[in-house]
Amino acid sequence: MQFLIYLIIYPILWIISILPFRVLYVFSDFVYFMTYHIIRYRKKTVRENLKLALPNLSEKEHLVIEKKFYSHMCDMFLEMIKTMSISEEEMDKRFEFTNLGLFKELESQQKSISIMCGHYASYEWVLSLNKYINFEGFAIYKRLANPYFDKLVRDIRSKFKATLITTKETIPTIESNYKIGKLGAFGFASDQSPKVFPSTYWSKFMGIETPIHTGAESLAKKFDMNIIFLRTKKIKRGYYQASFELLAEDPKNVPDFEITETFLRLLEKQIYEQPEYYLWTHKRWKHKK
Repeated sequence: MQFLIYLIIYPILWIISILPFRVLYVFSDFVYFMTYHIIRYRKKTVRENLKLALPNLSEKEHLVIEKKFYSHMCDMFLEMIKTMSISEEEMDKRFEFTNLGLFKELESQQKSISIMCGHYASYEWVLSLNKYINFEGFAIYKRLANPYFDKLVRDIRSKFKATLITTKETIPTIESNYKIGKLGAFGFASDQSPKVFPSTYWSKFMGIETPIHTGAESLAKKFDMNIIFLRTKKIKRGYYQASFELLAEDPKNVPDFEITETFLRLLEKQIYEQPEYYLWTHKRWKHKK
């Protein structure tokens, strides 16, 4: 059954991927109408998140952000599908890295790099970074239940030389690379909600006391990795810029959780500036004090 579903849906995805961008965004407007007005996908979650994270704004302002967010989310989903057929030249025009010199400088230190980012703007096209770097780039993702779509997502996301590893494979991969001296760049979407244990680190994110993922920081400390923040900005529809900001070159000598706290403040600043580009559908605050 899973293979049959894949056989039915794959040709549709391929047709979408070869649409010119102008037509793609007309189709995205239709998808937005269906997702927001008809299906009402996770609308309750989005509204709860906006009220929690942006309590100073009025209901009318929340509604404006909500609609802009859904429109952006549909664009981003279709842009991921577009990656199936997009050329390198087109990707270069649409997703620009403004300060690759910092990344190259860190590579020259011959230490692996931990990249911390959030679910903001286009976190799918960030994977085009692998075209420009010397290290092997590893993107951490959650495996899909359908193995055929899982392979498709892996193929799409690895088009620009990214190596995908599951969350369970992350620590073993970093550890084995460290032992043999293989250098890599590991991307962590560090704004997801972790499972809660007695030892879980709690902090304020968008003013809400919530459990925080500290894996990027702890692994950087353990395996002597430089650690940077990746900031992505949406310039206009279909165009993005990304820049790097150094968080620590010697993380093991930075007080515990300081790097994570700095990351949270940088991501918050990004969200406050243009909240419509954050992924409000995920349940970031499902655990809170």
